[in-house]
Amino acid sequence: MNRIAAALLIAFSGAALAQTPAAVAPAAPVAASTAPLQLTNLSADVERVMKQFDVPGIAIAIVKDGQVLATRGFGVRKLGSPEKVDGKTLFEVASNSKAFTAAALAMLVDEGKLAWDDPVTKHLPDFQMYDAYVTHEMTVRDLLTHRSGLGLGAGDLLWWPTTSFSTDEIIHKLRFIAPSTSFRSSYAYDNLLYIVAGKIIAAKSGKTWGETIHERILAPVGMATTTTSLAENEGNPNVANAHSKINDKIAAVKAMPVPNAVGAVGINTNAEDIARWMNVLLAGGKLPQAGADGKEARLFSEKQARELWTAQTPMRTGTPNAKLAGTKANFAAYGLGFQLRDYHGRLLALHSGALQGFYSKVVLVPEEKLGIAILTNAESGGSLNALQWQLLGRLVDRDDKTDWIGAVAAVEDEMHAKEKARLAKNSASRAAKSQPSLARTAYDGDYQDPWYGIATIKHVGGKQVLSLSRTPDLTGELEHYQHDTFIVRWKERNFNADAYVTFALNPDGSIERMKMQPISTETDFSYDFQDLNFTPVKKAQ
Repeated sequence: MNRIAAALLIAFSGAALAQTPAAVAPAAPVAASTAPLQLTNLSADVERVMKQFDVPGIAIAIVKDGQVLATRGFGVRKLGSPEKVDGKTLFEVASNSKAFTAAALAMLVDEGKLAWDDPVTKHLPDFQMYDAYVTHEMTVRDLLTHRSGLGLGAGDLLWWPTTSFSTDEIIHKLRFIAPSTSFRSSYAYDNLLYIVAGKIIAAKSGKTWGETIHERILAPVGMATTTTSLAENEGNPNVANAHSKINDKIAAVKAMPVPNAVGAVGINTNAEDIARWMNVLLAGGKLPQAGADGKEARLFSEKQARELWTAQTPMRTGTPNAKLAGTKANFAAYGLGFQLRDYHGRLLALHSGALQGFYSKVVLVPEEKLGIAILTNAESGGSLNALQWQLLGRLVDRDDKTDWIGAVAAVEDEMHAKEKARLAKNSASRAAKSQPSLARTAYDGDYQDPWYGIATIKHVGGKQVLSLSRTPDLTGELEHYQHDTFIVRWKERNFNADAYVTFALNPDGSIERMKMQPISTETDFSYDFQDLNFTPVKKAQ
């Protein structure tokens, strides 16, 4: 199930930056706490979720009123290996990194180094969007609020799965990505503009985004084992392995390094460290220890804390499946690095994260000073949502007896069965005996997309292979589907992202263009094949 489908189940120290108080000591180690009555079923709930949703390992962090109720691990770091997940096991948290980028910008606002409504071009003069008006009007705030006019996940193939594009190349290519709506008119989740936000942070600090986050956030919060790249995890044995479904069966897979997208997805953390982070967020940016002068120490001001959790872009709420009626939101919006919604009269500030082999969720209930983090080494939105509602029911609505695990599982199974039936129906109704308009070799050649670049089709060992030039793992065999439509079966089967490849012809029989589209609605939206528009590269005479 892709990230959008999963969401529907719920609905620095440098010359340019002021130094974080020099005498701020690392945060004290997380103290063990006796679990309250509401957590007595935690182990049983998590074990049930792991079995129900095929998740090898889960880490849970729960904080309340500034105290840590739980930082626990369950299951194994890697399927087939005995090493257990514990409170120190590192997980990739993907888009839960966006809150760190937003917090770093909030610190810059506090320090007068920028303003939320500064034009982006004031800080990155070469920044350019497809439309000149949007380029001129785009603000730092707009980078974080998913209202740019870009379509859902637009341009994500520039970094997902691992590509050879640099961060600067990705930012440069924004000017070639056509919008799908007008500027600031509607919500559509994107990652590329958080990469731009990360670039601003680096420009202001004179250091990389990762170095800045380490110095300005991780160190003062006391997140000593959290990292900002997979490269930093080398030598640490306590790291969770990625897992994906292959033909509906869970399997260990390789990780997906994305050093060019760190402003959007760079953080790797564990239950103990993310508990510290949640407590600072719930304290409005206040650090748990005083500065050298004995005064209150902060990451960012109370004013900026309010800004992060103020609605910026309205989001459609929709109506959940009847089994999940109790999760219905009356409002939903995006703030700065956080999604906002109501839950039984209370505000929730939350976010999900997804990368190949890892899904995570952070849920904050400011009025209750309650924070829940769920880190998994599998691609299961259902597991996150089941635990989210189960834990909120126990910790907020303490008399909630709903079996949210069973309800979420039933809805997810129903959705998956419907999608399998749709795919089977489509396959059965295709013109299976039709033939391509051209000889198979006539489709061979290089094709150019305005923002991605080159894709190549060629015959290799008797097979026709499509490859995206800057994405080593997006290589797969083409098989005929019907007429001038083929299917590319990617060699990395855990992507679950096979796509239709359709050719349009000119009147003279030559190829005009090549378009792509994911076969399954369960394919992650970051495989934005539908946004590509390839035309043949003319061969030099």
